[in-house]
Amino acid sequence: MNRLRIAIVEDEIPAARLLRTLIARLRPTWEINVLPGSVEEAIQWFASNRHPDLLFLDIQLADGTSFELLSQARPSSAVIFTTAYDEYAVRAFSVNSIDYILKPIDEERLAEAITRYETLRERALPPDDYLETLLDALQRREKRFRTRFLISGPDRFLTLPVEQIAYFYSENKVTTAVTFAGRNHVVDLPLSRLEEQLDPDRFFRANRQILLSVGAIDRLEPYFNGKVSVSVHPPHKEKITVSEERVPLFKAWLNY
Repeated sequence: MNRLRIAIVEDEIPAARLLRTLIARLRPTWEINVLPGSVEEAIQWFASNRHPDLLFLDIQLADGTSFELLSQARPSSAVIFTTAYDEYAVRAFSVNSIDYILKPIDEERLAEAITRYETLRERALPPDDYLETLLDALQRREKRFRTRFLISGPDRFLTLPVEQIAYFYSENKVTTAVTFAGRNHVVDLPLSRLEEQLDPDRFFRANRQILLSVGAIDRLEPYFNGKVSVSVHPPHKEKITVSEERVPLFKAWLNY
């Protein structure tokens, strides 16, 4: 692989430094630039510099989104998205972009994304319509979140707006939506599908059994082995914990 030019656009300085260090460790011959972590400054950089071969781009920047940057800077680069939110509906970008990586960035996962880029690059990617495909995916992401559910009752159907739901939980392969009013409704979807359909700014997958609305969270408390315990309203019948690995993502989501 020839010496390639890489750029990182990330508004969190520690995250940018970590990503640069990991890329340099995996591909020591690559030329790596860390660009300003704002849409406005990054656009100015692209206007006056040769575009990199590969761009690591945070979806949410200090003063805007990656859509704004891509649509105005029009980079000729291949793109790997980075995000702190696995519920951010970025799964489609693994098709439309080169890949996406969740923060905090794992070196093994980064290596997989780089290898994928190198493999696709041998096929002369990106194609002519690559940027337009990315922009279309970013636009559609803004429109695809579910807003309501059709619930089957004993003698009628009712509509349940998403904003009334405090959390979903899964038990014995049955998914239940619990409203802020304390009512339970069976939903005919597994939590994995709900993750893809719900706004990630509002809902977080705490663990395999529960999907929480930000409005339902009362407090967090330290728990065993680096976990945190989450208290919600209305109360859940089981203790809710977030694993040590997911605690940084959970805190970043709460602080967003």
